[in-house]
Amino acid sequence: MKKIVIAIDGYSSCGKSTTAKLVAAELGYAYIDTGAMYRAVTLYFLEHHVSLTNPKEVKDALDNIDITFHYNPKAKRNEVFLNGLNVEDEIRKMYISNQVSEVSVVKEVRRAMVAQQQKMGRKRGVVMDGRDIGTAVFPDAEVKIFMTADVDTRARRRQDELLAKKQLINLDEIRANLQKRDLIDSTRAESPLRRADDAFLLDTSHMTIDEQVEFVLNKVTSRIFNGDYALQE
Repeated sequence: MKKIVIAIDGYSSCGKSTTAKLVAAELGYAYIDTGAMYRAVTLYFLEHHVSLTNPKEVKDALDNIDITFHYNPKAKRNEVFLNGLNVEDEIRKMYISNQVSEVSVVKEVRRAMVAQQQKMGRKRGVVMDGRDIGTAVFPDAEVKIFMTADVDTRARRRQDELLAKKQLINLDEIRANLQKRDLIDSTRAESPLRRADDAFLLDTSHMTIDEQVEFVLNKVTSRIFNGDYALQE
């Protein structure tokens, strides 16, 4: 069957990444975690004290950033490498979460990452999750999903994720961080977070991961078999 692009956008801690990974595995597609790319940039900027208001510093930093994904068969997951170093665990820490939206809002950063993401998905056969995949990165994606959930549910899920990594963070702090990121992501000038006109809305507040995956796969199946694609290579 002809391969397609599946764009999954939405707010933090709605289950985007977990759902996207499982959908990709089910279809034999590549999975690209665009949020991890912005986290890696954030890590580099923090380590190198890059001023977000200095265009030259930002440009020079971006010129020296190489982000790649490598599959770890032992952990059974794709991991993020920044300039050859595995930063998968470091970029998931709370101090990165507290800064990533400020970095992501920078025009030069978004344009650089979007260009990389479009290159990664050029051959189709990808599941990509983020904030602007269906609106800016792949507006021609064959299947678009926009995920949301109430903020308290999202905060509890995020706290559970952090606890699994031995990071104990107060629930109120996590909720405040999510609300701050929502505001920045939704109001930025460059590629703001919004639901594409042709995206299916998926509220995961009271759904299991299996139900979320089933929802997306149903939309993919319907698009491929009832759409305008010939069922051939």
